[in-house]
Amino acid sequence: MHRAMVFTAAALAAFISQAHAGAGYVPVLSTYADIAHAGYEDALTTARLLDNKVDALVAKPTDATLKAARDAWLAARVPYQQTEVYRFGNAIVDDWEGKVNAWPLDEGLIDYVDPAYGVASDENEFYAANLIANAALKVAGREIDASTINKALLADTLHELGDVEANVATGYHAIEFLLWGQDLNGTGPGAGNRPATDFDPANCTGGNCERRIAYLKAATDLLIDDLEEMVGNWAEGGAARDALMKGDSRAGLSVILTGLGSLSYGELAGERIRLGLMLHDPEEEHDCFSDNTHNSHFYNIVGMRNVYTGSYKRIDGSTVSGPSLSDLVGRQASEINAEMLAKLNASFDAAKAMVVRAETKEAYDQMIGDGNAEGNAVVQRVVDSLVDQTKSIERVVAALDLGAIEFEGSDSLDNPSAVFQ
Repeated sequence: MHRAMVFTAAALAAFISQAHAGAGYVPVLSTYADIAHAGYEDALTTARLLDNKVDALVAKPTDATLKAARDAWLAARVPYQQTEVYRFGNAIVDDWEGKVNAWPLDEGLIDYVDPAYGVASDENEFYAANLIANAALKVAGREIDASTINKALLADTLHELGDVEANVATGYHAIEFLLWGQDLNGTGPGAGNRPATDFDPANCTGGNCERRIAYLKAATDLLIDDLEEMVGNWAEGGAARDALMKGDSRAGLSVILTGLGSLSYGELAGERIRLGLMLHDPEEEHDCFSDNTHNSHFYNIVGMRNVYTGSYKRIDGSTVSGPSLSDLVGRQASEINAEMLAKLNASFDAAKAMVVRAETKEAYDQMIGDGNAEGNAVVQRVVDSLVDQTKSIERVVAALDLGAIEFEGSDSLDNPSAVFQ
């Protein structure tokens, strides 16, 4: 005998609401996936433009063609940095990200460096290996044939050579180093200043110009390959989209909020900003060769706002938008949604002030310099706004009753004394 289920009108409404809640989450997940696909498409488009400018530099190495290649690299960072909010929660993205945006790097692995850089490191056997100057390297007693610099050598052999994360051989920052060279200015004014003749075999400075050209071309081609892979992962039927859309919808919301909270707190506020500020160390800035760090941080923050509000402005001026987390939270807890939007705007404003200062007064590495109280305060306000924003992300998680979500942490925020040990 089956017991009949009897509902009051209110209980019936609640039951129906709970039964269909998961279906209501699907449009939010779909918007999130659509923005990911559009963002990676824009990153790919700008990487291809960078490749074109690299070809022009190689064909005619001049100050003008070098500047054009650098400008293309800077433009390529704008859409890519907005996609970093897709890390952490999405395993496919997090496993892949190290190929395209790993930092900081020991640049002596790649090319010549200033003598002050040193020739050895207890932590990295290949600290000053200088692949561009050496056609052979020894790894654990085994000799690597590096006579031909190509994509396979960089991606399969050199990247994270010896299981050392600082051996970054591929991605945006390897390309950045090749285009700018070392920034030897510390926390003083000025970025890297590699001459265009480093890419001119007929008038070669720095030595090994043909191999440097081969490295730059291989690294740029690899970046395109890797971005094509991620565009495919977020296309209809792609692995990342399917993992999100075909799983439990509530788990999908947790994925989104894991990415938001982890980028906001441990990664951006902590590892990328607060750590370098505590140490007053320009080696800890994200785009250290080009002095573009302020923009990289800013567009990470723009990316978080894109995801929460369900709206992304593409590089062609069009907009991808749809049902959002903000819509969902607004229906369930309007005051928390208003709070979250306010916190996103506050972090945006703090980062924008940092960008304005970088463009009108001093670069980011100068801002974090020891003794620069005013610059330090501008950067600290970004950290504070992100930490405060993360508290509201936690309230969003609670409002959606998603249970415990663990965000990435950072000693710089959670255990500052450990930074100096």
